[in-house]
Formats: sequence, C-alpha cells, structure tokens
Amino acid sequence: MTAQTETAVEPTGSRPRIEGEREREILHAALAVLAEVGYDRLTMDAVATAAHASKATLYRRWNGKLALVIDALKIAKGTPPMPDTGSLREDLLASYCAPGSVTDRASVDTMASVLTAMTRDPEFAEAFRREIIAPKIDASRAIYARAQARGDIRPDVDIDLIGPALAGIVLHRHFMLGQFPDAATIERVLDQIILPAVRPYDGAVAASTPPERTP
Repeated sequence: MTAQTETAVEPTGSRPRIEGEREREILHAALAVLAEVGYDRLTMDAVATAAHASKATLYRRWNGKLALVIDALKIAKGTPPMPDTGSLREDLLASYCAPGSVTDRASVDTMASVLTAMTRDPEFAEAFRREIIAPKIDASRAIYARAQARGDIRPDVDIDLIGPALAGIVLHRHFMLGQFPDAATIERVLDQIILPAVRPYDGAVAASTPPERTP
C-alpha cells in the first residue's frame, strides 16, 4: 500500500460519525499496532483488522494514519494535569505521576515508536509537537510560572529551559539506561536536581545574582 493511498479521504456522504466507545476501541487498536510495528509500517488496513472494523469505517473519522495516530496518542497521553497545590514540588509530583505521564508504562512504551517516527517523518514530528508536546509544555510552564510568582523559585530562572528538564532526565534514564521512571525516581530527581537548581539562594546573596564560584 502506498503512502498516497494511506492518506486518501473517502467521501463521508451521510455516513454516521464514529464516536464514543467505538472510537476509543479503534484508537486503542491503533496504539497496539503502533507499539507492534512502528509508525512507518502502520497502515489503516492493519488498524482496521486489529479493531475488527472495515477500512472505510476508519476513513469516516480520520483521513489517514497521521490523524489516526495523533488522536490515539492523545488518548494514551491524556489531558495534561494542571495541579495547583501551592507547592512547586507537589504540583510537579502530581503532574509527572499522573496517568499518561512519564510514570505510565503504557504511555512510555509507545515513545520508542514515536521517537523513531519523529526522526523519519517531518509531518508526523510537527503534528506530534503541536498536538501532544505543546499542551504538556504549556501545563509545565504554568506550574513554574506560578511558583516564580510566589517567590518559590528565583526570578532569574529560565522556566522555558527548566520546564522540560524533569521529563528529559527520567526518559533518558529509561531509554539509555533501561531504568523505568517510577514515582520514587521522580521524587529523587526533583529533590536532588530540579528544586535545588531553582530555589532562591540562601544567606545574603541576592536572589537575582548567582553565587560566586571558587576557582
């Protein structure tokens, strides 16, 4: 099957929209196929077979595998949580230990296929960053911005730089070192790396000025 065939759109006419539980079944089937064969080899035919549906049924809702897989990943990743506990540490724990986050094994297990697809397919990479990553970045940035406004972190901290650091650290440990991120790992990274990097300086050192380094 050619890529052109995969993205062809079947006229919808008066066919009913696929929604509700049936839509979720198809999306979960797409995730299963993605995990099994990767994005490059995923086809609408394969997802239709896994979902016990016709390919025409899939095309009533999605115009090709890009739209289908992005919607499936939205199901897997979930809506980014927006906790507001009044504590940066507790907000980050609640966010990063939520369903669909970096401690969710099913979600993390799809990332290998996603990372490969992003290196090979610029269209998929753009859609994934826009539809999946951007909302998570916005949620993380809001957590850090609130903490900065409360004075819990220094005003000189670049929250756009520090925001993705926690996920980057734990996912590196998973993919490079084979250590799956659990809640205990999140706590250790927070307490030993993230929070010390952003806290106001102690003593007489001005909050906006880094401490002097000893040669």
